[in-house]
Amino acid sequence: MELRPLYLETLNRIERLHRQLLDVIKDELERVRIRDVNSVQALLLFNIGDAEMTAGELRTRGHYLGSNVSYNLKKLVDMGYINHARSEVDRRSVRVRLTEKGRVVHKLCSSLFDRHTLSVDKVGGVDAGTFNGLNDSLRRLERFWADQIRFRL
Repeated sequence: MELRPLYLETLNRIERLHRQLLDVIKDELERVRIRDVNSVQALLLFNIGDAEMTAGELRTRGHYLGSNVSYNLKKLVDMGYINHARSEVDRRSVRVRLTEKGRVVHKLCSSLFDRHTLSVDKVGGVDAGTFNGLNDSLRRLERFWADQIRFRL
């Protein structure tokens, strides 16, 4: 079988899955009447969790775009979902952590993902073995892309 159509299908699915995940989160936010946070911001709050980190660390860990992270962090600070403070070690960087209001959204996303893990095998037919294989393949693809950039292949 030719590899190119499969590769292009995978690229398309990755993009669509990310958009669908954001739609699922948006639906959950609307269900509980949280309207001031969008799905990207909710996912950002979920990924921060109990940690305290910089925007740079969020980009590295969550693969967010630089300006996107900065913009959304500023909005979340303004809306009271995140506290921020200058790092005592590096005064140029700002460390962020969730407020109680931010933890509510984090818990909402966490509960949503917990519900999904209870039904994704039974309803979706995706079991632990399938996820292991999928995650292994995605890690290898991620490493391949990183090498393309790092070594200018």
